[in-house]
Amino acid sequence: MSEQEKKQSTVAEVLVKCLENEGVKYVFGIPGEENLDMMNALEKSDIRVIVVRHEQGAAFMADMYGRLTGKAGVCFSTLGPGATNLITGTADANSDGAPLIAITGQVGTERMHITGHQFLDLTKMFEPITKRTKMVVRPDTVGEIVRLAFKYAESEKPGATHIDLPVNVAKMPVPEGEKPLHKKTAPKEYAELDTVQDAAGMIFQAKNPVILAGSGVVRGHASKELTEFATKLKIPVINTMMAKGVIPFDNPYSIWTIGIPQKDYQNKIMEEADLVIAVGYDIVEYAPAKWNPEGKIDIVHVDMRPAHINKLYQPEAEVVGDIADALVQIGRRTSRRQEPERALEIKQMMVEEH
Repeated sequence: MSEQEKKQSTVAEVLVKCLENEGVKYVFGIPGEENLDMMNALEKSDIRVIVVRHEQGAAFMADMYGRLTGKAGVCFSTLGPGATNLITGTADANSDGAPLIAITGQVGTERMHITGHQFLDLTKMFEPITKRTKMVVRPDTVGEIVRLAFKYAESEKPGATHIDLPVNVAKMPVPEGEKPLHKKTAPKEYAELDTVQDAAGMIFQAKNPVILAGSGVVRGHASKELTEFATKLKIPVINTMMAKGVIPFDNPYSIWTIGIPQKDYQNKIMEEADLVIAVGYDIVEYAPAKWNPEGKIDIVHVDMRPAHINKLYQPEAEVVGDIADALVQIGRRTSRRQEPERALEIKQMMVEEH
């Protein structure tokens, strides 16, 4: 190795600099032979390494970190079975919309064409359970791969991404001047006025509207606006299990959480609704078949993304954009005077039984 190469940063060192650039404070995982170069780089970094007893625990820690903070949690492992132990937590994060980055060690590229000790095609294994999976095969691509991994993981709908780092590539010097890519926060997108007006008109005409709040309200930091919206318009709010806390528990219009395994008071209110205002709701949180089995309920969809295609979830109005702003704009254009007496009666029964 020449003197110039000795002075140059390695791929592993640039990868850690990229993590620093993304604001990473913690990484969770288990060191091993194939990720020692990354561990050496982390030792010189302010990023705190949380060593776990099992890689699955590392993935779930990163999963929860991402879910609670909105910033991608990072987990790592060595190759082979160590990497496959990350799969369960990674799949959970991807399914539930939690941003996560999984970084796996790998055999050197010179050994991938033969039968090698603990060699598995990890990009193929992670492909069905992530939004994006890439192997670093060239030193000049590490910055792009890391930036894209975070962009995919943290953009709507958040999820998991995977980076596979062969041991020989981790040691390679990167081209002079190679550095992390600029991180830029995307501007908010706001709903179109005609969709806001359509939603406002439907809410004004509804006799028994119900708000079904999902985890998008949490990610959109729209709890305050949702509470004000429901209180002003006197509309009961039922939240999914992943949206607990989006409206205060003791708010008179909070009808608490709807569950998956059995019918309860919340289901009764949904059955009597003529309009469901789905706010930040994802159909994976609580299947439309459970609350709209005949497809007869009118739906207003308010979210940062368009509605998924589902024969029992076909919104008459889609308000796509920043959730907090959308609720404010809809609230300004509609009104309701009638109290939801049936829902309030059921709420009182729930409180007495609690």
